[in-house]
Amino acid sequence: LFFPLVTAGVYLLIRFNLLLIDYFFLKLLLLLSGLTMFMAGISANYEFDLKKIIALSTLSQLGLMMSILSMGFSDLAFYHLLTHAMFKALLFMCAGMIIHMMNDNQDIRFMGGLSIYIPMTSLCLNISNLSLCGIPFLAGFYSKDLILEMVMMSNLNLLIFMLYYLSTGMTMFYTVRLLMYLMINDYNLISIFNIYDEDYIMLKSMVILLFMSVFSGSMLNWLIYNYPYMIYLSLNMKLMVIYFTIMGLLMGYLISNMNFYSLNKFLFSYKLSMFLCDK
Repeated sequence: LFFPLVTAGVYLLIRFNLLLIDYFFLKLLLLLSGLTMFMAGISANYEFDLKKIIALSTLSQLGLMMSILSMGFSDLAFYHLLTHAMFKALLFMCAGMIIHMMNDNQDIRFMGGLSIYIPMTSLCLNISNLSLCGIPFLAGFYSKDLILEMVMMSNLNLLIFMLYYLSTGMTMFYTVRLLMYLMINDYNLISIFNIYDEDYIMLKSMVILLFMSVFSGSMLNWLIYNYPYMIYLSLNMKLMVIYFTIMGLLMGYLISNMNFYSLNKFLFSYKLSMFLCDK
């Protein structure tokens, strides 16, 4: 029920966006949604529960939609809502299948090497995760990149700017960390024979969502907008999204390769654990 409730809540706020026109309220909503996006990204980097990582990534994208809605771009919020629905539904299906296959175990430290045993599900999971990060020319790229460029075109302060871009880097950070744990690390559950073959009934739906996760961004762009947004930015400002994405990719790769979990030491030393779901 989590995902439909999120979708319904954002959709209702988009429909009633004209009732939200109050300068102080919109600025407060922008700050709160930006902080939600940032803190959800930080919390996802410390989690080892697969369901919580995906739930926190949904919360982060919810903050992104609410923040762009508070800036007055309700059409962009609706556009991102539709593209996000495609790849996040696929991500939920893949995660549920993996958890069921792992004997109801949700800890990603016990998973690993899944691309060998369930290649098609792993392909769907990786494509949906990369679309979530806004990798160029997947579905999430078209809406997310447009939102971030509109933020740069708007007359906003440095705090909001950095919240947006650090949250973008955090998304790549926890995604690469998740993929390293699920696909590249060794399988650590008790017996490898718990893994069964892929469910071909579910795969039919997953393959349809896989194609939508790749093509729905450009298709919805043609359907929703009669003419493109005119955005004038310098080359470095245009490439800022790519810079932060690459930075998040490198950080996720380095942290997931650490045998000593220094992130957790940092977490408890600096009292950040209050933001986690299970602490």
